[in-house]
Amino acid sequence: MASSVSGPLPLPESRFDLSTYWGRVRHCTEIADPFMLLTTKKDLKQAKDIIAAYRHGELQHTTPEFWLAKKQLDSTVHPDTGETVLLPFRMSCCVLSNLVVTAGMLTPGLGTVGTMFWQWANQSLNVAINSANSNKSHPMSTQQLIANYSMAVTASCGVAVGLNKLVPRLKNVSAGTKLVLGRLVPFAAVVSAGIINVFLMRGDEIRKGISVFDEEGNEVGKSKKAAFLAVGETALSRVINATPIMVIPPLLLVRLQRGILKGKNLGLQTAANLGLIIGTSFAVLPFALAVFPQYQCIHLSKLEKELADKKDKNGKIIDKVYFNRGM
Repeated sequence: MASSVSGPLPLPESRFDLSTYWGRVRHCTEIADPFMLLTTKKDLKQAKDIIAAYRHGELQHTTPEFWLAKKQLDSTVHPDTGETVLLPFRMSCCVLSNLVVTAGMLTPGLGTVGTMFWQWANQSLNVAINSANSNKSHPMSTQQLIANYSMAVTASCGVAVGLNKLVPRLKNVSAGTKLVLGRLVPFAAVVSAGIINVFLMRGDEIRKGISVFDEEGNEVGKSKKAAFLAVGETALSRVINATPIMVIPPLLLVRLQRGILKGKNLGLQTAANLGLIIGTSFAVLPFALAVFPQYQCIHLSKLEKELADKKDKNGKIIDKVYFNRGM
């Protein structure tokens, strides 16, 4: 993000009002803009130069070039490390990266092997995205990463396979209801495993605390309470994001297969499924990402006692601090 560029002057958080949900939606639309994937190394260098000029007072007013530079950095660079996030794991690539995996999970009639394969693929992608976009106060070791990844995959596969075996055995349920429930099995697996995934991948943040900063960006200390809030909100945002993508397309597809797609070939049905997934994903992603602000403000009175009475560089007692929730 642009905040990774150092300088004595603060940056405006966004051209939109992030204290409102609609402002965050518009901001997240920019972060998730797939056209930002075309940003080159040269573009990033120019963007950093523009932001650095603003932070050092050389550029005194925001301009269209400034906002474009900020958008490029916000969608490409990690706010804690200043490093470029690997392209498939950026929020601007989220829909495209998830497209094949989501289509695979929502394919009707998957057997046990197919279900396990696509759940494994989905959790592998989730682990990579969570790791690439998490708060970097406590980098995770390779051993921890492998252990957490294994548990997340086991959880998702267990839920998916278990529900796939349970649904056909339900009694006093019509065939149509069983069909709908069967199409929602991937959603249940993704949601349950997604929550586990986030808490496993970011468990160190809760155990050790994350960095909290004053309004000028100076670190005040580390807070476990802020970490729990950050990780909990991220886990909930995964549920909010997955719900429309994993629920709307399969239910609409059931409807279409009973109507205009009835008797049509597999290729046409697959194309319709992909179209539903793409359309839903692009439509809902900014709304899901915007539910919770990425940078949040919290009063020190709500955090650990040892952070109370902290002072800024001017000797003024700090009343509130800020932290990066992560994505």
